[in-house]
Amino acid sequence: MTRLCLIFCLGILSVQIAAQNNSTNSTITFQPVTPPNTSAISAVALKGVVRTSDGKPAAFVNVQLKETKQGTMTNEFGEYYFYNVPEGRYNLIVSFVGLKTIQSEIEIKKGEVASYDFVLIENKNELEEIIVKATYTINERSSSIGKMNIKPMDLPQAIAIIGKDILERQQVLHISDALQNVNGVYLMGTTGGFQEEIAARGFSFNSSNTFKNGIRYNNAVMPEMSSVEKLEFLKGGSAILFGNVAAGGVMNIVTKKPKFENGGEISFRAGSYDFYKPTVDIYGSLDKKQTAAFRINTTYEKAGSFRDMVKSERFYINPSFLLKLSSRTDLLIETDYLTDNRTPDYGTGAINYTIADVPRNTFLGVNWGYNKVSQVTANATVTHHFGNNWQLRTVAGYQNYKNELFAAARPNNNGYFIQTNGTWIRGLQKSKTAEDYYLLQADLTGKFSTGSVEHSLLFGADADKYKTGSFTFLTTAYNNSLSNASIKNKNNYDTINVFDPNGTSFTKRYDIPYLAPNLLTTSPVERIGVYVQDIISIASKIKLLAGVRYSIQQNQQATVDTLAKGTRGYVKAYTSEAFSPRLGLVYQPTKTVSIFASYTNNFSPNSGVDTSNNPLKPSIIDQYELGTKTDLFNKLLSVNVTGYVIVNSDFALAVVNPPASVPNARELVGEVTSKGVELDIATKSFHGFSFIAGYSYNDTRYTESNGANSSVKEGDRLRYNPSHTANASLYYAFADNSSLKGLSLGAGAFYVGDRVAGRNPTATNPTYKLMALPDYTVVDLSASYSADKYAVRFKLSNVFDKLSYNVHDDNSVNPIAPRQFSATVLYKL
Repeated sequence: MTRLCLIFCLGILSVQIAAQNNSTNSTITFQPVTPPNTSAISAVALKGVVRTSDGKPAAFVNVQLKETKQGTMTNEFGEYYFYNVPEGRYNLIVSFVGLKTIQSEIEIKKGEVASYDFVLIENKNELEEIIVKATYTINERSSSIGKMNIKPMDLPQAIAIIGKDILERQQVLHISDALQNVNGVYLMGTTGGFQEEIAARGFSFNSSNTFKNGIRYNNAVMPEMSSVEKLEFLKGGSAILFGNVAAGGVMNIVTKKPKFENGGEISFRAGSYDFYKPTVDIYGSLDKKQTAAFRINTTYEKAGSFRDMVKSERFYINPSFLLKLSSRTDLLIETDYLTDNRTPDYGTGAINYTIADVPRNTFLGVNWGYNKVSQVTANATVTHHFGNNWQLRTVAGYQNYKNELFAAARPNNNGYFIQTNGTWIRGLQKSKTAEDYYLLQADLTGKFSTGSVEHSLLFGADADKYKTGSFTFLTTAYNNSLSNASIKNKNNYDTINVFDPNGTSFTKRYDIPYLAPNLLTTSPVERIGVYVQDIISIASKIKLLAGVRYSIQQNQQATVDTLAKGTRGYVKAYTSEAFSPRLGLVYQPTKTVSIFASYTNNFSPNSGVDTSNNPLKPSIIDQYELGTKTDLFNKLLSVNVTGYVIVNSDFALAVVNPPASVPNARELVGEVTSKGVELDIATKSFHGFSFIAGYSYNDTRYTESNGANSSVKEGDRLRYNPSHTANASLYYAFADNSSLKGLSLGAGAFYVGDRVAGRNPTATNPTYKLMALPDYTVVDLSASYSADKYAVRFKLSNVFDKLSYNVHDDNSVNPIAPRQFSATVLYKL
């Protein structure tokens, strides 16, 4: 498979390079500028402000000195600066794709700072629409997930960015909707119906892999998408930047930021199964000098479900503020608050590792069950610029997460399995969690040269802390006051038949019994990391990325309080530490072709002890990646191909014959290998058409075990990971000179290949089985119409009403949603 990936990558590359012949022109790279600090004023030769026709700052407009081919880009305040320009006369060009170009003759005198302002013929709204239509290629879009401004072409790693334009035109409601545009990253489960479990390249994303504005967030609750500006995915190993993250990749949610111009929008979305969602988004300046800006995004959502008796309700608010403390220092304060209350739903059930033949809508839980979540985040980011080339960014963040779950126990998970005739003894489950998370982070980035060699440096450090308190509840005592002696001291709530849950064969209970708190486990975890990374331009066509991180994680002594008895126990503390290197080479035969190869590793802390009762060392996970990134036909079409191999050769397994003194001993002798290839295709808008497509192949298996009696079996696939995914979407916007101006249409298809769930059979558990899950393709259609300040949007999802399932083990068998319709009305302020 590895050779196949390499051959495929090189084959695509040869086609891409051939397509570049005789079509490569010299280009100028435009980078956003920042206001100079006082020490750099003497170097400023030319400055100015570009405004729209209605007096608003024009951001991201290209400004070029024609004679020197120096180029820059206006910042969010419309400002531009040029440094160290010799005196003389020049032609200054102000341009952007879709704008009328302005050219003016200027003069720069020695010892003076020349100042020239420009006014575009377009107003602010027109400019924003033009910028959206002239979007960068997928290989030009900047991201914040890498902690420094690296052009995607210079990065020896696959990256994907889903911007605001795609989120809006596809009317994305959940993260899983956006994932239909990101190959190699997929939904692996929806356990309980209240979360979306994400994975990439065979490895699941836990809360260490998911970030909001660069800060980890607890992903046990579905994030709110109405406040999202874009989603960033850095595929593969990212330990050098973030420490102990899983090997598949990381996701960063970037929320909408404050703006200095006044505006916003109000919308109302309604859809199938009593869904409705009003949203308000307002922003503007807080003072006339435009040194303080705000943004408030808020929404309320209430819905039923295609699942009987399942409902949800949530509220979200996201205030943020931007303060210009000086010409070179900004303070960004971002907060949000989310409450989410929904019915826990573990699906339609499985019988002997086969999905039960139960209607899609049938609900097997208790009608009074609930899963209540509240999440509060607050973070402050100070960005200080030392001239044009150096920047210091410091972040302080806090998150509080609370969850309470009370529901029927999962089918097949409470000691009572669903019988072949459908009979199931329902138990109960209850849990409660409170988590506080703190983060401090500082990143220094800069550009400098050593002779003819250019460097882009990142040096940083971070420290974070979790303090988690988890309650468990007694599930064997709630029947003790009842007269039925047969169910006393048992987690036996009632009995139903999954084929007829509301039938009269059994007496169904509706009371809500009291479950007493049992255990309180408090688990503090602290992490510290220091990292350095340098992108070295060895030659004009060759770049080397090299870096290393040192991480230390301290799982401090945890306490376990038995509340009923008033006793306390302890869980032994342990420390994990590791060096995480990163090495990559990029070769760019032309400015629009990039070939890269890289190596990096991740580390994963292990709980438990070895046969000597010592804490296990962390597992080191190696990743090798090879790929190409190409922009074709004057950057109209982008084609990226990536092949990878990920190997965890220190996979922790239970010792087959442990010593009597350490019966639960584990050892690092197993191995998991993931191999795959990914293809990305995207176009910019061409005569109103935009196209996105992708394909991924992945094979993740246990490749080594510790013998015939091992807890894993060599050759078995890891569960929940599709072998193949594919996506394609086409979008068309009618031209401004058309009678249908303002109308746009979209269609998308998403394919998920075969997967397995259930449990891997082993010699010690021979009755376990893997469950084959059917592949499926969903097709979505969308349409929207906008005129002046109004817009209406429509979406029809899963047009052909396909049925498949997301399954965890054999105890949460959740069907995908059927055909649904939604409509949105929007007014721009």
